[in-house]
Amino acid sequence: QVQVAESGGGLVQAGGSLRLSCVASGRTWSIYSMGWFRQAPGKEREFVARIAWRGGSTSYADSVKGRFAISRDDAQNTVYLQMSSLKPEDTAVYYCSANTEAVTRLTATYWGQGTQVTVSP
Repeated sequence: QVQVAESGGGLVQAGGSLRLSCVASGRTWSIYSMGWFRQAPGKEREFVARIAWRGGSTSYADSVKGRFAISRDDAQNTVYLQMSSLKPEDTAVYYCSANTEAVTRLTATYWGQGTQVTVSP
């Protein structure tokens, strides 16, 4: 129904910045929010940020508030994660998600394959 694909990961020094992108395709009209999660080695996948498709309200994990910013481009069905003041503990695979809702009010979540972000000390 919906496909998402992340890009923009890479290697960056501590204190640097990086911007991740996620493009949604398919039945994008059904998307009501998109978000970012991450999973570091040896840790559980954790919530990073979320943005509503209509209205644009955002939410962030406490660990990234003030450093990360999520934004969207409705026309391109794209969501971004601008990361600044990066720390080594930000190193993880970052996953994009799209949350959808059908006319029946049934919901579903779709995931991308992930993009690696590595922050060197």
